[in-house]
Amino acid sequence: MNTLNPKEIEKFQAMANEWWDPQGKFKPLHQLNPTRLDYIKQQIATHYDRDLTHKQPFKGLRLLDIGCGGGLLSEPMSALGADVLGADAAPNNIPVAQLHAKQAGLTIDYRNTLAEHLLEEGEQFDVILNMEVIEHVADPNAFIDACGGLLKPNGLMLCSTINRNIKSYIVAIFGAERVMRWLPVGTHQWGQFIKPTELKEMVQQATLTCIQQHGFVFNPLRWRWSISTKDLSVNYVMSIVKPMDSIDKKDYSLRSE
Repeated sequence: MNTLNPKEIEKFQAMANEWWDPQGKFKPLHQLNPTRLDYIKQQIATHYDRDLTHKQPFKGLRLLDIGCGGGLLSEPMSALGADVLGADAAPNNIPVAQLHAKQAGLTIDYRNTLAEHLLEEGEQFDVILNMEVIEHVADPNAFIDACGGLLKPNGLMLCSTINRNIKSYIVAIFGAERVMRWLPVGTHQWGQFIKPTELKEMVQQATLTCIQQHGFVFNPLRWRWSISTKDLSVNYVMSIVKPMDSIDKKDYSLRSE
């Protein structure tokens, strides 16, 4: 099994030094990051009954940030107490992430590796952050299957990607890449976007369970992102659990809604 897509890796290799520049090529991720961090923190806290008012509420949880890039999610998760492994297929991303974490005084295990390699090594995690990665891999089904194998029983995976429809082409490719110039032209391929129904099917085939899905929605008038329970038309995220014999029923609804 090999989920590596060399052409996609080349794109991110070329942009590696810009991960922490909020006005650089990853500007859209910096804009989205506060919203997706809020979602991530709430989902983990709900699933593991953690109190977010504590200084390090995720202490004792082992977390994989797959496709970690420069560490935009790995660092805040580490600061919240999680034992973080940040994995990325693009070699140039790792030293950038390592240097920034060192400057921030954080200890994060960054590795240039793939999900399937971690699985072969017997790694296991309480939480997997699988954010904006699946649309860049060679075999999405195999990728989700490998991630499922890395989850501990009752483990939580958060997976975000981009829907495939006319609106997503207009917004994520034509708008973001060609009009707004937020991303280099060719960063995304519309044919690699994944519909929620397709992702759900992959999740089920990997013997995982989707417990919730939300949309990340950008408002150009207010110039900000928000979370929607209904609008999955462009960016969306799923909360996924690896079933046990019995899983307590929890309320994963967003506190702000």
